[in-house]
Order: sequence, then C-alpha cells, then structure tokens
Amino acid sequence: MSKYDFSDIFLIVMVTMDKSLFHIQYTVERTAVGTNMRPEPCTLSARFSGNAAGDANTENIIPWIYTPVRGILAIWQQLTKTLEKKNGSLVSEILRSKIPEMANCSVLMREHSRVEETIQAMQQAGAGSLQVISDFDMTLTRFAHNGKRVPSTHNILNNRLLVNEDCTKKIKKLLNTYYPIEIDARRSVEEKVPLMVEWWIKVHELLIQQRIRKDLLSQAVKESSTMLRDGYKVFFDRLVEQRVPMLILSAGVGDVLEEVIRQNHVFHPNIHIISNYMDFDQTGVLQAFKGELIHIFNKGEGALSHAAGLRELQGRPNVLLLGDSLGDLAMAGGVSEPQNVLTVGFLNDQVDERKESYINSFDIVLVKDETMDVPNGILRNTLAVISDVR
Repeated sequence: MSKYDFSDIFLIVMVTMDKSLFHIQYTVERTAVGTNMRPEPCTLSARFSGNAAGDANTENIIPWIYTPVRGILAIWQQLTKTLEKKNGSLVSEILRSKIPEMANCSVLMREHSRVEETIQAMQQAGAGSLQVISDFDMTLTRFAHNGKRVPSTHNILNNRLLVNEDCTKKIKKLLNTYYPIEIDARRSVEEKVPLMVEWWIKVHELLIQQRIRKDLLSQAVKESSTMLRDGYKVFFDRLVEQRVPMLILSAGVGDVLEEVIRQNHVFHPNIHIISNYMDFDQTGVLQAFKGELIHIFNKGEGALSHAAGLRELQGRPNVLLLGDSLGDLAMAGGVSEPQNVLTVGFLNDQVDERKESYINSFDIVLVKDETMDVPNGILRNTLAVISDVR
C-alpha cells in the first residue's frame, strides 16, 4: 500500500479524439501533502476500430478539466466501454498471435476474452467434439464479386433454361420488396416472420408454375455467377480430413445448393444438408416443394426437427456456427447439451445500420469480408493438436 492518498492528487486533463485513437494527457497540479512530487506529463491511449469521432477529417477536443485521478479513470473506463459496445473491441495480442487472420480490418468482436476461451476449450476437446453448422447463401457463398451481387440458390433458378421472362421479373420484384424488410434493423423478428413466409411461398409458387426440369439444374448452376467464398476449398477439405461433420442449414433451394458444392468439388461425405428440396414427378418436372418450409427465421425449428436424426452430430457439444443473418444464430438449437459455441457473422450489407446488433449478437463479426480466412484460421488453431499428432 502506498503511504500517499492518491485521491488527493488532482490532474489537469485534456482529452482528444480523432479517427481511431483516444488520448488522455494529464499533468499533476497538486500533490499529496508532505511530498516533493513534481508535476510530470503523461499520456494514456487506447485504439479502437472504426471512426470513433464520427468524422475522419476533424478532431474533437474536450476542454481542460480539473478533476481527481479516480474521476479520470472512471471517465476513461466509460469511454472505452461505450466505444467497444458501438464498434467492437480490438483483437488481443494473444489471439492475434494464434490466429493472424483475426488482425484483418474486417474483424470486429464484442468480447475477445470469450473468443479466446472458447477456441482454447475447443482445441483442448479435439476434433472429435467439434461440429460446424453453417448457413449457405451469402455465408459459404460470396455476397458480391466485382461490385455485382452473387445470386442465391433461389436466384440461380432465374435462368431462361428454367423459367420465362415474366417469372424472372416477378421474382425480382419480390426480392426488391421483401429483402429490405429482411435486413431492416428497425423491425422486430416477430414483424418479419409472416412477411418472410409470404415471400418464400410466393417464390415457390412461381417456380412450380414454371414446371422446372430436374435435368437442367446442373446447367443452370454452371451458367450462373455463383461463387463460394475465397478459401472455401481449404475449409471444406480440412473438415473432412479431420472427420468433423458440417451441417448446412439453408433457407435456399437444397437441390441447387448441392449442385453448387458438387461443381466446386467439395461435396464430401461429412456434409449434411437441411434445406427446401424440390419434389419432382416421375418425368422429372417440379410439382411441389418437400416438407416444412424453411425460411430465414425458423432455422431453430428446422435444426430441432432434423438434426436429432443425424448420428454423426451426436456427442459433439462444441460448435463453430457461421451465418449472415441474426436468424442464423438459432441454428445450434438442435445440438444436444452444447458446451462451447463460437458464432461468426458475415455482415455483408447495410453495415452502418446493422453493425451494433451484429456485434451484440455474434462472437465475431466479419464486415464485407468475401473470404473464409477467419473461419480457416479458427479451424487451423482449433484442430492444431490433432494435426500435429498426425
């Protein structure tokens, strides 16, 4: 214990805030009674991702403040908490050294200590305890390429081989109507659900009316501009090599999804898919969609009803979950007695409007990142013990 009462030390403080850095500069003005302490300038600083000041071209200065040391520390803590809540905390040096991909400017996270602890627990448990649960459209596939949107599995069907021009126009109109609702941060999930069901049903009805031929699906995928994210082969191959099962839970079209993976040569036996599958008649013509409708906000129900029957997923309480929507967070609902769940969210669109909700919901948020670099880094670190043994 110090013999000085530092609550008696007062500071002159200037706080400056620029694009990415807070500075607190202070000088001791009055010392504790009975000491010969001389005033010494000192600087405290902390770096945050994003534009802390709100305007990269300006510098906001809080005027000189006359206040006790403890008051300054309280102010500092509040400033850091506020910015971390808004922009996500920085990656720690420990996490950065283990997974260099975490240093990418696209990476944001709410609580890096939790991420570190979860990854460490997964690594200690080994590959035999891990499973991957992932969305497909705009998660395993890219959101955009060269400034142009990459088609979803539904939109791949907008091919003249399969549907006529009138159908294409109607599906595009539905997309322009309902997609803004899906990503609207101001609407609640309860508001969105009936509208999403309405959207999916209307699209499926249009597709059924076109009497789509099963034998043309492969060609439609081949002619489309769909793309899996950069680094996908490393991701898929590492999972099958380590015998880690992957459950793809998609609100897209399962038949098209399978064809995309197959044409990219990564449809390995460890992959299990729950999605909206087409029902073809004996002549190979689409007549309906099978089973219960899976849309973006009922994936938890789909996981519970289907995943329980997959023996390969049993006894694997650790989960790496990948998604691009807040609705994807429910995909781990079918995991029996989960122990460690690490969630990674791809924030592809409407970044400013949705960033805060994503940071508060996912463990790791990847902003406009079209690669699998971070998931690959997590797997490399998590499965490192097994890899070293082999």
